[in-house]
Amino acid sequence: MADDAKYITLTDKNFETEVLKSEVPVVVDFWAAWCGPCRLMNPIMDALAESFEGKAKIAKINIDDYDALASDYHIMGVPTLLFFKDGNLIDRTEGVVPEDAIAEKLSTLMA
Repeated sequence: MADDAKYITLTDKNFETEVLKSEVPVVVDFWAAWCGPCRLMNPIMDALAESFEGKAKIAKINIDDYDALASDYHIMGVPTLLFFKDGNLIDRTEGVVPEDAIAEKLSTLMA
């Protein structure tokens, strides 16, 4: 992961502040280092973080490091994207998702 990445790296300590108390919509990418499809999502999440900077948050959390959070949100496979607005889980997708499909969901949450 590049140091200049625009997405937020989540932990169990910052999840509540960055996601549940966020004033803008948040997409959380649950991923794992050993997951090939997760690696395919990396450039997509980077691009989205740049496109939506200041309007929405793009965040990533490693399920191997924070398995309790993955369990709390019933993550059965990775990558899984969770879409939050006003602290509420609004939508979820599993597997590799095209950038435009994620952008469309985010735009709907911002409306």
